[in-house]
Amino acid sequence: MTVQGGIRYPWADPPEFGGARELAEGVFWLRLPLPMALDHVNCFAFDEGDSWTLIDPGIDTRKCRAALQSALDGPLAGKPVGRVIVTHYHPDHIGLAGWLQALGAELWTTRTSWLFARMLQLDAQPVPVGETLEFWRDAGMDAALLEKRAAERPFNFADCVHPLPLGYRQIRDGEMIRIGGRDWITRFGHGHAPDHATFWSCDGSLVIGGDQLLPSISANLGVYASEPEADPVAEWIESAQNLQPFATEGQLVLPGHKLPFTGLPLRLRQMVENHTGALRRLEKLLHDDPRTACDCFPALFKRPIGEGEYGLALVEAVAHLNHLWHKGRVTRTRRDDGAWLWRLI
Repeated sequence: MTVQGGIRYPWADPPEFGGARELAEGVFWLRLPLPMALDHVNCFAFDEGDSWTLIDPGIDTRKCRAALQSALDGPLAGKPVGRVIVTHYHPDHIGLAGWLQALGAELWTTRTSWLFARMLQLDAQPVPVGETLEFWRDAGMDAALLEKRAAERPFNFADCVHPLPLGYRQIRDGEMIRIGGRDWITRFGHGHAPDHATFWSCDGSLVIGGDQLLPSISANLGVYASEPEADPVAEWIESAQNLQPFATEGQLVLPGHKLPFTGLPLRLRQMVENHTGALRRLEKLLHDDPRTACDCFPALFKRPIGEGEYGLALVEAVAHLNHLWHKGRVTRTRRDDGAWLWRLI
């Protein structure tokens, strides 16, 4: 076991891509590759006797599919996947769900996740749409980068998510479901994704956290052109506080990324403090001079932001500014080029 900042990690290293590691009786940890800076996602397999339940089966790329197939053919003994449970609709979690459905698996997820995924698969664009360009301009995106991205093919959900067949089983907040011979209570979180499902074993031993409960890194809280005045920071803080009464020191948390961990009560406090600290730094920055969202990167992230991370940084900066705006702490006015300038009241 390793300990970092009070959070404990029973396993210091992940399984190899295509492998599996048993964490508890009938519970296996798979690590699947992602084509991005965060280069992996965790998938968890639960033994149902004659089949498997998989939770969050990764993105639809050749490498990820090959790694999952290797695990199914090898350490998971060649049994079929009877059910796929998806915690939330992001591509690295739902990408291969449709592929597994086509092979006979049943899909269980929240109604919000299923509807978002089905909708986004239909929204493929060769270049960014006007609303997205306006949103980037509002945030103060660098003019040269804005011009470059306006001519490029944007990220399209359908490029890395297998088509989802019609039909799924809805997961509801607060319901009890059975996975791998254990009973679990479903608890929703918000902020990173709407109606993000987490699962808490009734024996108190395990929590399936997805991206709502991550160790060592913070889930992205982003605002997008589809809902430009959203406040995911408030949703995230409220969710962490609402889950706190159910957290215990001994629960093994199975997260969507990084290593399984214990120490969830502390981690939930850290998840709140991470953003309240960022908000304090942001208020200090805006005290004297008005800034665009993109001007706020140094205060929020405390490290250089390259072109590869620029989009995620932008949506998170807008999220924190929106939170202060909804709290009545800042005001905003238009700059000559159309960007919003934010100032502390």
